[in-house]
Amino acid sequence: MSLFNLLRIALKALQRNKLRAFLTMLGIIIGVASVISMVAIGQGSKQSIQSALSGMGSNMIIIRPNSNISAGARLDATSVQTLTLDDIKALQRQAPDLSAVTPMANAKGQAIYGNNNWPTTMQGVQPNYLTIIRQWPIQDGVAFTDRDVQTQSKVCLLGQTVITNLFPNGGSPIGKYIRFGTVPLMVIGTLAPKGESAFGQDQDDVIIAPFTTVQRRILASANSTIFVQNIYASAINETRTTAAADEISTILRTTHRLKPSDEDDFAVRTMQELITTFSSTSQLLTVLLAAIAGISLLVGGIGIMNIMYVSVTERTREIGLRMSIGARGIDILLQFLTEAILISITGGILGVILGVTSAHLVTFFLSWPTLVTESSIVLSFLVCAVTGVFFGYYPAQKASRLDPIEALRYE
Repeated sequence: MSLFNLLRIALKALQRNKLRAFLTMLGIIIGVASVISMVAIGQGSKQSIQSALSGMGSNMIIIRPNSNISAGARLDATSVQTLTLDDIKALQRQAPDLSAVTPMANAKGQAIYGNNNWPTTMQGVQPNYLTIIRQWPIQDGVAFTDRDVQTQSKVCLLGQTVITNLFPNGGSPIGKYIRFGTVPLMVIGTLAPKGESAFGQDQDDVIIAPFTTVQRRILASANSTIFVQNIYASAINETRTTAAADEISTILRTTHRLKPSDEDDFAVRTMQELITTFSSTSQLLTVLLAAIAGISLLVGGIGIMNIMYVSVTERTREIGLRMSIGARGIDILLQFLTEAILISITGGILGVILGVTSAHLVTFFLSWPTLVTESSIVLSFLVCAVTGVFFGYYPAQKASRLDPIEALRYE
């Protein structure tokens, strides 16, 4: 029997029971739509996390003091001082895979302008932190220079959140003086908005100033000329990030005179590590969601098998009549198998449309990031075809093995 005749007979059979055919498709429609929408949510969250981390500087490497044991007690990493300015000089000289290195000093306090004040964080860095490591453009004004670092200039750059709270009436803050604690600072530039980080922190709630200004004027620590809180670096490119991290570990173990048996008194973290960690977690969530949604496809396939068994029973006399006029068992098998596949594929097409629409509605109404991938659509569609063949084969085989004489006698 030709493919055209098989399709024509299958369509006529489905048209005779339109409601039953639609209800049979419904399980497939819901299953495919669920898989596509769940995978879209999972992939959207994965992409959002990767974008957020890349926005922090995809080549960025963070070196922090590591917690160690003193008198039998492990100290908090924030209270440990192990990184020095000499470490930074050693990294600049000996690490060819690094394009930039800067110390960072953090200070929390109250920023004040006129009658307005705002609790925020001040970061003391060198100019290459903005231009190379974070790639953070200046929206208005200018950035501070190496000379400002050398002379401990009282200048700063403001993030958008700080600007909003200190200058609620609008107007440019450039050239105006704010106070951080008791130290006056002139605003020479504003930072382009960054938004929230992957950890939910507002990256725009920050004031950035020369490292020496924060270290010596704001923190005013007795050890400020020796120790630094953190070191930020940037690999020459993303592919060299791991090699750069290994170089940093080797150099710092040498400058800190650590024995082979000693633990590192520093911690090196790369954005690639964070991206890998978050991506693997998000991928696991995506697989879990897809597996749960895939149960609907299984239920839909069982529904197809059930309806096809009913259809075989109802059309027993029709099967006997076809066989009596020359139809072979393979013709009957293909006839019912075509009906099952047609139900499955039609349901799959409608499910794809519903799934893509649902993903866009989730983004529109809930503001959740979603990403509909071609692979999820193709995979869902292929699963539909396989479902139609698998669950439609056994009823079709039963129909093909009927005895034509007994079938004609069936009432």
